[in-house]
Amino acid sequence: MHRALALAETVRGRTSPNPAVGAVLLDRGGHVVGEGATQPPGGPHAEIVALSAAGEAAAGATAVVTLEPCAHTGRTGPCADALAAAGVRRVVYALDDPNPPASGGAVRLREAGVQVVAGVESGAAAAGALRPWLFAVASGRPFVTWKFAGTLDGRVAAADGTSKWISSAVSRADTHALRAQVDAIVVGSGTVLTDDPELTARAADGSPLDHQPLRVVLDRRHRVPQRARVLDAAAETLLLDTAVPRFALKALHDNGVRHVLLEGGPTLAGAFVEARCVDQIVAYVAPKLLGAGPAALGDSGIFTIADALTLDIESLDRLGPDIKITARPVWPQTE
Repeated sequence: MHRALALAETVRGRTSPNPAVGAVLLDRGGHVVGEGATQPPGGPHAEIVALSAAGEAAAGATAVVTLEPCAHTGRTGPCADALAAAGVRRVVYALDDPNPPASGGAVRLREAGVQVVAGVESGAAAAGALRPWLFAVASGRPFVTWKFAGTLDGRVAAADGTSKWISSAVSRADTHALRAQVDAIVVGSGTVLTDDPELTARAADGSPLDHQPLRVVLDRRHRVPQRARVLDAAAETLLLDTAVPRFALKALHDNGVRHVLLEGGPTLAGAFVEARCVDQIVAYVAPKLLGAGPAALGDSGIFTIADALTLDIESLDRLGPDIKITARPVWPQTE
């Protein structure tokens, strides 16, 4: 299962609206005879990739999958049927499929005489590559990761507006790796006008990475100039005529987006926090002090310390001179 989870990580951001799934096939002696991960939409699911790699060795094998094999026909056929037809004798998976049209694979497998074991490493699977997709299925909107780089005193730019570079080269490389794992990057038109960012995922030498997320600009006032770099041919771009996070996220969800990286400035970040549309925060904190300049978070509807948004720290990492903090907002319960 750990190998299947690792395989799923290799296709983060590349499978939406389908889930990022990993699968491993073991023969009766416990040897790997096939493995795979879900391919981009229209391509085979993880189980089919693993079956193709195994060939005749799939007969009598055990399939270990991070998500319950699907039982419906979409762009591809039901994986549960394919496993049974290949002669797989046992299927072990981590999480039940919460998507009603695709669920029911375990029942179909048992009806075909296949032994099924569910719930293996379910916690690790829910926290891994499937996390954004699971959230999107439950909520009807994409999972939102807000990313920013700031100084130790919380500034994202100096008083004169300069901000290049607050974080180190190591942190910037990590940011590009993060971009390559999401479906879309969202900014506001103000960021485009101020910084003219390219918003692509790039290697240290500046070359493009294999996966380029959709570039999304919230541009209610139609301010993005035609010469802006976000409109070049390096990646697809979507201009949304709205400043309302929930409307924007609904439109993106309808477009198949399941994981958004929010990279806008303080104003847009504040709007997303006020709308409770931030699900994860990735902060790159540089050991610098500015004392003035814009803070990372603008007006978010929080006016007193009693209403401060509490964060659950998920991880702390040292990246060169910087600290990377990954956290989850703990939203107050509404009555």
